[in-house]
Amino acid sequence: MSLSAEILRLPPWARKGDPLSPLAHPLRTLLRGQRLTTVCEEARCPNLGECFSRGTATFMLLGDRCTRRCTYCSVTTARPAPPDPDEPERVATAAARLRLRYVVLTAVARDDVPDGGAHHFAQTVRAVRAHLPDAGVEVLTSDFKGDPASLEVVLTEAPDVFNHNIETVPRLFTHVRPQGDYRRSLRLLARAKHSHPGQVTKSGLMAGLGETDEEIHQVLADLRGCGVDIVTIGQYLRPSRDHRPVARYLPPGEFDRLSAHAQAIGFGSVYAGVFVRSSYNAREIHDDLQG
Repeated sequence: MSLSAEILRLPPWARKGDPLSPLAHPLRTLLRGQRLTTVCEEARCPNLGECFSRGTATFMLLGDRCTRRCTYCSVTTARPAPPDPDEPERVATAAARLRLRYVVLTAVARDDVPDGGAHHFAQTVRAVRAHLPDAGVEVLTSDFKGDPASLEVVLTEAPDVFNHNIETVPRLFTHVRPQGDYRRSLRLLARAKHSHPGQVTKSGLMAGLGETDEEIHQVLADLRGCGVDIVTIGQYLRPSRDHRPVARYLPPGEFDRLSAHAQAIGFGSVYAGVFVRSSYNAREIHDDLQG
């Protein structure tokens, strides 16, 4: 058996239940009725069946076509349609029907629009709060190509959590996120905390892309140096054979050690594990930070 075949073989701890569980059908029906997209489906999240069965999902704004081509991501890269002005209200309506207490909003990268979709994020936050004034709202944004004005548009809405994922270590950035920039992402997170000191900030990274533990430790130190409050660490799982191969599968104990290290260097809340994703159990992670 070749090494590549061994890498592709999932170990027992990296297997999860059926994403097509019948319990997930009501939420799928609601989303289709509202013409909404979720990152859960587009990114082929292993937690989809579990989350949909519980009536939770992460709304993905601005369509299902991304202007970037990250080698780990299954979201389609293509020319997107113009932003839909009715989408913020549809998202808010769906969130209200689901009686969500915590709403997570993300989006495809929209380098084709001047503000990277920042105003669309802001409009959706306002719409959700109009329908669900007591719900928490977390935004997971792109880097807005480093534009401070776009970042400020989102931060002015004071989301409960501002999240931007670093995803991987500097050495692998050009291979994993060719249109991104490690330092630009760090500057975005640092600016968010500096310009709005009370803003809770969050970031996440994947393990198993070819990085070393020492490189992960350095990324964690860099994030903490930017004032990031919450960090998530999960196992990279290859969406298809067209995507970057998995370099290693970390057993659960390795994630426990990474979590202990992140806590030791000062993160207020750490969530690390094989199936951890940035928006998975987001409300619980936020609540843990609040104590």
